[in-house]
Amino acid sequence: MALVPSSAVGSPLIAEVDMGGSDPSSTVRATVVQASTVFYDTPATLDKAERLVAEAASYGSQLVVFPEAFIGGYPRGSTFGVTIGSRSAKGQEEFRKYHAAAIDVPGPEVDRLAALAGKYKIFLVMGVIERAGYTLYCTVLFFDPQGQYLGKHRKLMPTALERIIWGFGDGSTIPVFETPMGKIGALICWENRMPLLRTALYGKGVEIYCAPTADARDVWQASMVHIALEGGCFVLSANQFCRRKDYPPPPDYVFAGAEEEPSMDSVVCAGGSVIISPSGAVLAGPNYEGEALISADLDLGEIVRAKFVFDVVGHYSRPEVLSLTVKEDPQNPVSFTSAEKTESTQK
Repeated sequence: MALVPSSAVGSPLIAEVDMGGSDPSSTVRATVVQASTVFYDTPATLDKAERLVAEAASYGSQLVVFPEAFIGGYPRGSTFGVTIGSRSAKGQEEFRKYHAAAIDVPGPEVDRLAALAGKYKIFLVMGVIERAGYTLYCTVLFFDPQGQYLGKHRKLMPTALERIIWGFGDGSTIPVFETPMGKIGALICWENRMPLLRTALYGKGVEIYCAPTADARDVWQASMVHIALEGGCFVLSANQFCRRKDYPPPPDYVFAGAEEEPSMDSVVCAGGSVIISPSGAVLAGPNYEGEALISADLDLGEIVRAKFVFDVVGHYSRPEVLSLTVKEDPQNPVSFTSAEKTESTQK
């Protein structure tokens, strides 16, 4: 394990690189980014993302994965003024600011991220808050080294109070992308605890399973190891490392649920970003020390060796007893039928 200090951002960064001895042609260097959003400042967050990508690329990374809601921000500690039966004026204004920090997909910020992937010749997996009209979604965007936007995954099931600020994804955005380095997909945070949703990714052949998250608890590590073993895939989990000072100061932004407001230097999200092999071995991380670039060399041959032992949708499945149907059609609240089309159909 090599530890390489970085000067890309104000806080110290560490790159943890697992140097494997396997065939370089079947090895991919991957990095998970552990860093905080510049809250309510999307242009500054995009600038920070570019510095981090440039740093990862300088270490030879080919795949870079960012945390959940990196662009747009994870509103940790906020209630948006909601109690059952009412919403406060202050909370509504807080949502207006949050909505303004989100991004349209497609949109200028997506174009910039695509250009960033092309400039540094990386596959980029980026957690964003997507704005679709007046509804927000917690979303992951995928980009290739040619600077092309590949598509997105919207979080299917927001957790707890997230449901008051984020819409629900549907089966039309559960992609797995076939790339020269393997099949890449992603689920977000506690979606990863949904067995049927994981199985949908396994059914699409996911090999590099990205798990952007906001969960820094120790038990998260157990889930990541289990998924790697269950899916016979690499698992790359990226989380933010945040202190209270990374959010707006009180009284504009208040951390609810705590007995007292955290001090500005208090750690409010400790990270725990990690990379795990298909055999369940931890290749890099978990890191709880600060902002970091956490990298490992992925020996793709490990996938085949793991599948020989256990292939959850292959030789270890029993479809005549247990099977899964995934509804991939977009679920639109309003559909319009053209009268002209109806008439032409009737002729």
